[in-house]
Amino acid sequence: MGGLLDLLDETYRSGEALARQLRVSRAAVSKEAKRLQAEGYPVEVSRKGYRILPGTPLPHLFQPPGRLGRPYRYLGRVGSTQDVLRAWAEEGVPEGALVLAEVQERGRGRRGRAWESRPGASLTFSLLLRPTLPLAALSLLPLLAGLALFEAVGVGGLKWPNDLLAPDGRKLAGVLLEAKAEGEEVIYALLGVGMNVAWAPEGAASLQEFLALSRKEVLEGFLLHLEALLPLLEDPQALLARYRQASCTLGRKVRVHTPRGVVEGLAEDVLPDGSLLVGGRRVGAGEVELLPLIE
Repeated sequence: MGGLLDLLDETYRSGEALARQLRVSRAAVSKEAKRLQAEGYPVEVSRKGYRILPGTPLPHLFQPPGRLGRPYRYLGRVGSTQDVLRAWAEEGVPEGALVLAEVQERGRGRRGRAWESRPGASLTFSLLLRPTLPLAALSLLPLLAGLALFEAVGVGGLKWPNDLLAPDGRKLAGVLLEAKAEGEEVIYALLGVGMNVAWAPEGAASLQEFLALSRKEVLEGFLLHLEALLPLLEDPQALLARYRQASCTLGRKVRVHTPRGVVEGLAEDVLPDGSLLVGGRRVGAGEVELLPLIE
């Protein structure tokens, strides 16, 4: 039986009413609800009936605020939204295509790390961009995506390049950029975003500890801010000026674990190519560790 998910919203509906609309038995509605739950969909079942967890971006409840977020695939359990979107991109789907999943069994962050999530409480999605950029300019896109996250929620600060940290320094969200290029031309870019909204793994933070925003509101805010920021890829100085204001890295003593070893010193600036200036040394890639203010 299909279609139950398409009928659910944030208010409870009785099994009898749903069965009548779907032309099936109440037992079939119950069975389908259990199947959806097993697939990771946050379907809530109680004596009041059936509903989707409030704040869930179901396709018929989610209205992208601009041109990004269409077309949209909302999925339950997948390997990785990046992999699903990559296959879709190869089919020629237009810029703005969005894939969101409740459960990622092979969700990954930067540098190959696993990204933990929980159905109904985490926000994990991938967005397709087809920027008309030279390959050299692609390095600014992760910073821009992190800035869009920060401006969407207005909480915490950015740890270079694009981790969103809570005010107390715990991790709230991260961005993964993967791209396909031919020669010096970017064919497409996949922005993978993971945010802890109502739950966080041990040592991390959830957004709702600081701000009463739903997953749907965070997603809509991110897409709106990202679209507004994208033109700044052609004005790196303006982009970096806004990024510096959101940074919780600059002015701090840091330890950066790079492919060539550890660099330690004061984080002085973000350079026009998106790299970090640490103690007079340029760092193009690495994992930043913010050192205590007082040691």
